[in-house]
Amino acid sequence: MSIDSMFVHKMWNDHELAKMVKGGVPFPMLSDGGGRVGTVYGIYDEDAGVETRGRFIIDPDGVVQSYEVLTPPVGRNIHETLRQVQAFQLVRESKGTQATPSGWKPGKKTLTPGPALVGNVWKEWKTEMAFD
Repeated sequence: MSIDSMFVHKMWNDHELAKMVKGGVPFPMLSDGGGRVGTVYGIYDEDAGVETRGRFIIDPDGVVQSYEVLTPPVGRNIHETLRQVQAFQLVRESKGTQATPSGWKPGKKTLTPGPALVGNVWKEWKTEMAFD
């Protein structure tokens, strides 16, 4: 979503994104003309008429689980965004009986939250979750 019109989105998709992603962007792009949604999330600069780049992961209950706001010169990492969505989904599906440490990926070991884990994460991390 951006403050750009659907026509700008189409041009961006057809003339740039489609050259990087086969078939162009695989999801709908939304226009926030006037910055109403950006204002709610605190990323719209009314004086300049622009939005700062923000990524918000919102769960099915409408609760913001994660967000990242970057200044335009810094690129985002779609792989990290997808990893986080998968981690939030796993934690939600487990009803909080599993936790995903930093860098967790699907298929990797999860942690079991509880008093026994406090002060002992390093043991699990050291033996099972070495940095990839």
